[in-house]
Amino acid sequence: VQCRQEVHVVMGNEACDLDSAVSALALAYFLAKTSSPPKAAFIPVLNIPRSDFALRTETTFLLREQGIAETALIFRDEIDLAGLHQAGLLSLTLVDHHVLPSTDAALEEAVVDVLDHRPLERVPSCQFTVELVGSCATLVTERIAQGPPGVLDRVTAALLHGTILLDSVNLSPAAGKVTPRDVACISLLESRFPELPAHNTIYEALQAAKFDVSELTTEQMLRKDLKTLSNDELVLAISGIYIDLETFLHRPNLLQDLEAFCQARGYAGLVAMTVSFNERYEPTRQLAVYSQREALRSMVCQVLEEATAPSLHLQPLPSPWSCVSAYAQGNALASRKKVLPILRAAL
Repeated sequence: VQCRQEVHVVMGNEACDLDSAVSALALAYFLAKTSSPPKAAFIPVLNIPRSDFALRTETTFLLREQGIAETALIFRDEIDLAGLHQAGLLSLTLVDHHVLPSTDAALEEAVVDVLDHRPLERVPSCQFTVELVGSCATLVTERIAQGPPGVLDRVTAALLHGTILLDSVNLSPAAGKVTPRDVACISLLESRFPELPAHNTIYEALQAAKFDVSELTTEQMLRKDLKTLSNDELVLAISGIYIDLETFLHRPNLLQDLEAFCQARGYAGLVAMTVSFNERYEPTRQLAVYSQREALRSMVCQVLEEATAPSLHLQPLPSPWSCVSAYAQGNALASRKKVLPILRAAL
C-alpha cells in the first residue's frame, strides 16, 4: 500500500479444493507472463487460512509432487484485500466461483474477471466465462491455450492435468461430470507434454490423497471441504465428508464435536454430504442434517426431500441421534454444487 503498487489477485472459492487452488495458481502465472507491461503484481491467493492447508490433502499432495513449496504460497489470512481495495490498488479475478460470500461483499467492485463452471446464479458486472464443464481448470487451460505459445510450462500443465482428471472422475461418463471440453483439454495438455502420467496413475493417487482422512479429527473433517450459506438470521454449514455416513455418525463423541463446531463458528446447523466411488467410478452419496433447532432441521430436511431441480431421491436412514436426520441420496449425480442453490433459495 505504501509503495502504491497495484495488485491483481486471482482467488478461488472458500472451500479451496484442488480446482480452486490450481486454477488460481495457473491463471495468475499466465497473467503475469502475458501482461505487458505488467503494471500490477499478479498474486494467486488460496482462499483459506494457512493453518487449514494441511486439510486439503489432495492439494498438498499434487503441489508437493510438482516441487511447489508451501512457503511459496499466499493464503487469505496473509493479504489484506479490504485494505488494498480501500487504497484503490486491488483488481480481483475470481476462479471456481462467481458470487462472493456476504463477508466479502465490499470486494465486489474490485472484480474484473470471472472463470467458473457452476450454474450462473447472478450475472457478474464484469467480463466473465461461466461454462458448465467438469473443472474450472478446463476453462483456465482453454484461456492459456488461446495465449502466446510457449507460456505453458510442464509444472503448470501437470497441475491442470491432474486437476481436470480428479474433477471429472477420470473422464468417466458414469460419474456425470465430464464434458467434451474437459476431454479436449486433457488431450491438448498431453500433446504438448507427452511425459504427463497415465490417467489412472495420477487419478488414483489424487483420489487416495483426497480420501485419506485417517489422521483428521471430526472438526478437521468438517473444515476440510466446507461451504456456508447465510441469510440475515442464520448461517448454515455444508461440509463434504470423505467417509461413509454410518462410519461418520458413529465416530466417538460425534454429537459433542458437531455442537462444538457449530457453536464456535456461529452456525445454526450443518449439512454433511458424503461421497464414495466404486471401481467403475460410480458415486454413492448420503447426507445428514444436524441442528439443535428442530424447526430449522425440519425445514432443511423438507426442502431437500421435496427438491425438484434436481430431485435428490432421498431415502431416510437410521440415525443414532434425534438432532441428526440421515438419508441415502438416490440421485448420486446431484453433487454439492447442485444442492447448494436448493438450500440458498430456501434461506
